[in-house]
Amino acid sequence: MDCFRCQGKNFSKPLKCGHSYCPIFSKMPQFKITKIQKENFVGTSPSVFVGRYNYPSINVGILALPDVVTEESNLYDAPKEWSQRNFKINEVLDFRSVLINSKFQNNIKSMSKYVLLSQEVAMASKPVDIEYLLNKKPKYRMKTSDVETVIGANAELKRAMLMSNPYIDSRVDKVVSDTDRKANDSLNYLYKKGFDENFLTRILSIGTLGVKHQRKLVPTRWSITAVDDSLGKNLVDEVKYFKEADYSLFFGGYMGNYFLIMFFPRVWSYELFEMYLPTSLLNMSNEVKYTTDYEFFDGRKSYANNCVGGYYASRLAVLEKLKSMKKQATVLVLRFITDEYTTPLGVWVVREAVRKAMNSGETFNSEVEMIEYAQRLTSMHFHYNVDNILVKSQVLERCRTQKTLKDFFKF
Repeated sequence: MDCFRCQGKNFSKPLKCGHSYCPIFSKMPQFKITKIQKENFVGTSPSVFVGRYNYPSINVGILALPDVVTEESNLYDAPKEWSQRNFKINEVLDFRSVLINSKFQNNIKSMSKYVLLSQEVAMASKPVDIEYLLNKKPKYRMKTSDVETVIGANAELKRAMLMSNPYIDSRVDKVVSDTDRKANDSLNYLYKKGFDENFLTRILSIGTLGVKHQRKLVPTRWSITAVDDSLGKNLVDEVKYFKEADYSLFFGGYMGNYFLIMFFPRVWSYELFEMYLPTSLLNMSNEVKYTTDYEFFDGRKSYANNCVGGYYASRLAVLEKLKSMKKQATVLVLRFITDEYTTPLGVWVVREAVRKAMNSGETFNSEVEMIEYAQRLTSMHFHYNVDNILVKSQVLERCRTQKTLKDFFKF
């Protein structure tokens, strides 16, 4: 098993790859953690975390910010704000490394008193003050992920008690109280009211949405993708009624993840190539490696197993742009993962990097003109011939071979 296939997930010893140490984890930057050495403290909770192991009896965690009183406590769980402030990788790690995942085991269908407390934390507009009593001192080990946001430490929760009254927005209270409303409808209602994906993930994962008898805890990893997918599908239904866009190309990135996005004047379809450049974190070889998934006008019938959460996060950001333009298009997205991206921080990086890329674009008179521009751009920035990927594109192949009504008429 090579590093690209493993991606640092099989780190139990002995390592299955044959290495004496994990090459991926050894490349990650070292940073200092301010450790708490006591079991009892009063802290601020900005979020919750629901694990997936041992499903359906899983760990539910109230994220604890120990002994920290600050007006910016919300910044400890605010991916969109990190992006808007252009935080660097180490700055995000500094925020997340101090968080303690104070966890307890719970069945996905059981609404215990600590699940109810966790729900109040998740629904609150601002971080909530809580008194914690842990079974043991926290164990510090930074857990990185390509989907979830990193967390600094874990500890078994013995007791927790609210020290302040959570403020819950009336619109959130409205959908949570409506036990006849489907989770998908609630997510899209709150999204249109300005609540971001991070907040929606929290309240979905902790079991506050959906028809009453269907409500249950959802692992955070799954709820992140579920939110991106649900919001994306709703936007697709709107975008399909718009006129076709012009040939357009967008380029930009964040934290060493660069996106080249091309719009073709056709009906909606979408394809993502995630390319790991040589010497990047997950690619130890000397050649570019990639994963890809796609969908045509009718959408996907199965989960995007190759690009996983990044597929849905990127699609959501693309669809937001198309809706703002009131256009639809066949979209080809190329993600270039460079050695600047030294630590996996979660799928939010993809979503925010695409949004940044969408802020600057060029329009072209023809496909040839746009492709030539893309060739120059990738050659200059990554020393890579983008033709190697374009010849493998399913949506580009369909654009070039499938005739439309326009082809039968002369204008």
